[in-house]
Amino acid sequence: MSFISQHKLLEIIDDERIKAAIAAAEMQTSGEIRVSVSRFFWGNVRRAAEKAFERLGMRATQDRNGILFFVVPSRHRFAVIGDEGIHRKVGQEFWDKLVVAMSGDFREGKFNEGLIRGIGECGRLLAAHFPYQGERDVNELPDDIDFGNKE
Repeated sequence: MSFISQHKLLEIIDDERIKAAIAAAEMQTSGEIRVSVSRFFWGNVRRAAEKAFERLGMRATQDRNGILFFVVPSRHRFAVIGDEGIHRKVGQEFWDKLVVAMSGDFREGKFNEGLIRGIGECGRLLAAHFPYQGERDVNELPDDIDFGNKE
């Protein structure tokens, strides 16, 4: 495994396409979506994703409906974590569908395509439980991609 620099991560992940996918998905749902991309590390990806979830304040949404896509391109690994408000309504099948939607692209190193597919599916699936609220819907979390690497 090789170390991926911050510059290389920016080349791998198309920031504008991912932010556009988040904005489009959030026009279908009141759910809040974030993406965090990490450099290579040896630890547990799920635990690192949980730390990023906390660090990014994902539990700060009114309906506890934040979702984090946590990606480690150098390991071709990712985790999708949602807050308790979502999990209580959608159950494990929801998360399984997101993983299936993204896995093929990630195996092929198509991280942007996998993220866009997962984010789109997330917006579509969440709309049934957390519909978009129109003018009342507030963007509670930033759409910017996190490259914080503090996991």
